[in-house]
This record gives sequence, structure tokens and C-alpha cells, in this order.
Amino acid sequence: MDNFERASILSEALPYIREFSKQTVIVKYDSKVMQSESLRQAAISNIALLSFVGVRVVVIHGGGPENDPFLKALGKEQAFVDGQRCIDEETLDVTQMVSIGIIGKDIVTMITDQGGKAIGFSGLDGGLFTAKKLSGDLDFGKVGELTSINPELILVALDNGYIPVISAIARCETGGGSFKISADTAAAELAVKLGAKKLILLTDECGVTNEEGELISELTLSAVRPLIKKGAIRGKMIHRVNCCVKAVRRGVPRAHILDGSVPHSILIEVLTDSGIGTMIVQD
Repeated sequence: MDNFERASILSEALPYIREFSKQTVIVKYDSKVMQSESLRQAAISNIALLSFVGVRVVVIHGGGPENDPFLKALGKEQAFVDGQRCIDEETLDVTQMVSIGIIGKDIVTMITDQGGKAIGFSGLDGGLFTAKKLSGDLDFGKVGELTSINPELILVALDNGYIPVISAIARCETGGGSFKISADTAAAELAVKLGAKKLILLTDECGVTNEEGELISELTLSAVRPLIKKGAIRGKMIHRVNCCVKAVRRGVPRAHILDGSVPHSILIEVLTDSGIGTMIVQD
């Protein structure tokens, strides 16, 4: 790449930097996707760069494959009920330890190493996330559904130039315990609560595809239900899309489902004309 090409790229980014400076962007980070050091570093450098140009970035993450060695040491295997992860008390303890003590701290350290300012939280801190037991006919154990958000600590961190890094653990609304919650749901709900300009879900898929398997780069709310009925949107993607739909319906201008295995996918989406993945918007 010569100097002219570099200058062109920076020039293309300028309008987007102007648009998103001082605005909030929520990024759901998936450690299951970020299996290589180069991918992790690319994603973190993107997050740090957005913060450097004035974007108020919030990172939310769940657990990941990092749980497996600890569960194995306890003689446990991850249990599933009807395809949904089932968590007992012992597994929840491991999940919290790994999510807060390993994944969250690693993200904070990487951002700091890039010259950024980051601070780690769990959803338990300051009553950030409150949840109740996931309802339904099946029992998933210590899996919860989000009932309320108290963003006070997050706003303080953002106002002081920090990137909050949040693990998707929630306090039980009746007290005396905690739940593992969906990081996708937590990201979407926090995007609404903070009036975010963008919600970005990093996933292991290229985005939403049609019946022919072709990527849909822009998807309106009214087009989602027909695609689910046709089976084009299925499996975990249904949950991800529904999280985006709820966020957009409640005021978040754009929600994005990106392939986290594409290096620099965050910057491509936020600061270029071309974008990447699927953007979900109002009709």
C-alpha cells in the first residue's frame, strides 16, 4: 500500500469519525471466535482505536472454551437441555471465575497494552444487571433472563474516558445468588439503555443469509419474520437477530451481526463505506 492509498483510507474514515465521536457503540465480544492471538489483537486494536477518536465503546462478553479445562478438572462436562446450555451451581462458579477473572481481565490488559483505558466489571457490580430464572417448560439451572439494568457505573467510566469491559453475569432479582445471562441480550438491552448509536455482535458467522446462502448486507425489521419462517434464519442466529430487532425497534439506529473471524471487522463496519456482515435497520 502506498502513501496515496493510506491517505485515501483515512479520508474515507473522517466522516464516520465525525459521526460517531462522542457517541456510544456497544460491542459484544465472543472469545469462542477469537481463538487466535492475531484475531484477538485485531479486535482489541479496533476497539482501542475507536476510543482514541472519541467513540464511547462498551464491550460485553460471555464465557467461552476457557471454561472447559476447569470443568474437566472437576470431573464435569458442559450439560445441554434441548440445545441450550444448562448451568448448575458448580458450573456457574467456574463460569464466573473464568468470565470475570480470565476473559475480562485479558481484554482489559490487551486494551491497556494498546494504549487505551479499560476497566472491568461484572454484571454484579453496582447492581448493573439483575435477572430472574429463565422461564419456560424446561429447567436450565442457573441461566437467567435480564429484568433490569442500572448503568450508573458504566456512565461514570465512559465519562472518564474508560472502555467498560463487562461480563454477562447478573444478580438474582430476589437476592442471594446470581445467574449467567446471554451476552447478546445484555449487549442489546444496554445499547437501548445507553442510547447507543450502534450495536455490534461479533459472531462465528458472516451475517444473515438468504435461502440461497447469500449474505444479506442490509435487513429491515419487516423482512426478518419471513426469513425465519422460510428457515433462512435458524439456530443461534434467530436469537442474535431477535436481539438486534428489539434494540432497533426501541431506538438503536443500527445493529450489526459481524464475522469476528475477519480481521478488523469492527473498523470495516464502523469507519468505511463498504461495511461488512449484516446491518439491521428500521423500515
